[in-house]
Amino acid sequence: MIRTMTRGRAAAVIAGAAALSLVLAGCGTSNGGGKGGEAVEKLGENEGKISILAWPALAEDGTNDPSVDWVTPFEEATGCQAEIKTFGTSDEAFSLMKTGSYDVVSASGDASLRMVAAGIVQPVNTDLLKNYDGIYDYLKDKPWNTVDGESYGVPHGYGANVLLYDKTAFPEAPTSWDVVFDKASQNSGKITAYDSPIYIADAAVYLMAHQPELGIENPYSLDQKQFDAAVDLLKQQRAHVSEYWADYLKEVQSFQSGATVAGTSWQVIQNTLDAEGGNTAVTLPEEGATGWSDTWMISSKTEAPNCSYAWLDYIASPEANAAATAYFGEAPSSQAACDFRDDCELYHAGDAEYADQIWYWTTPIEECLDGRTDVTCVDYAAWTKAWQEIKG
Repeated sequence: MIRTMTRGRAAAVIAGAAALSLVLAGCGTSNGGGKGGEAVEKLGENEGKISILAWPALAEDGTNDPSVDWVTPFEEATGCQAEIKTFGTSDEAFSLMKTGSYDVVSASGDASLRMVAAGIVQPVNTDLLKNYDGIYDYLKDKPWNTVDGESYGVPHGYGANVLLYDKTAFPEAPTSWDVVFDKASQNSGKITAYDSPIYIADAAVYLMAHQPELGIENPYSLDQKQFDAAVDLLKQQRAHVSEYWADYLKEVQSFQSGATVAGTSWQVIQNTLDAEGGNTAVTLPEEGATGWSDTWMISSKTEAPNCSYAWLDYIASPEANAAATAYFGEAPSSQAACDFRDDCELYHAGDAEYADQIWYWTTPIEECLDGRTDVTCVDYAAWTKAWQEIKG
């Protein structure tokens, strides 16, 4: 069994994006994904090498910790020698992938559509991946990994941005995000929030439930009126925020010191606090929550398509996926992976009802993701600008 590590989503900071304007219409065949934008039809012999671009802790080869290595078994099984490069933000991953120097990338939902629209990743023929069928259905064919019916990658792991709270400040578990929004004044100066433009979606999730007249149906698909309402809510919250966090260890320290009593968080942060004798707990509030679902994608310029497919299939295999997601601090992508972990229940792995309450990070674009065609939605460039105004 693999026990949950406390490294969490190491350095997983979703920083403000550079100016961004995406047009997804036809992007499935726009810029030479694979060959002419089409998925590979059959595989050949492995090329002997692969360049992997990954979030820290997703592709460990024993360099950081000799006891943590699931890359070497891949190399031994396939003959594909792996060169690993890590990145700290989705923006960095996007820029690095544009160079064409990497074969595969682990992309979060706030980067994957940018890569598709830019033509720097290719459609993936999932029929060539023997482990794809075992992946949870609720992670497949989603807006952040599929465009115009074509899959652009393989789901890796997922998690919710849960509400973390101090049990002394809240003897009864909160059931709503109102403790960090409308009721934040009750603990003014002790509220924390995730430091990223994508956090605007958290406010939108709250408004979906509490201001239904706004008509929000997707927190990443906001017209100007809806967007302004979310931004206004966060500006009101700002007066009560002790700090915005990106480094998860800083949030751990903030709760340990008592400087913070409530805020958005990750399950792995609660695991860390609990292991160190903390007096905290997490909950998924009644409004639901945002979250992440990472996708392994293949460069449209790869010179190693066979090794790239081999990696996507390997990292989706139960044992490898269990190792990677446990070390990272998230739920695995398949139920079979839980045979190699002892903490799947803690991460709600396989709980479709729980997963259905998560709004996974998706790049906001002008084309409304909720299907509306009579309005223009606010793109991520505007989210980035607004976030700076919110923080002041």
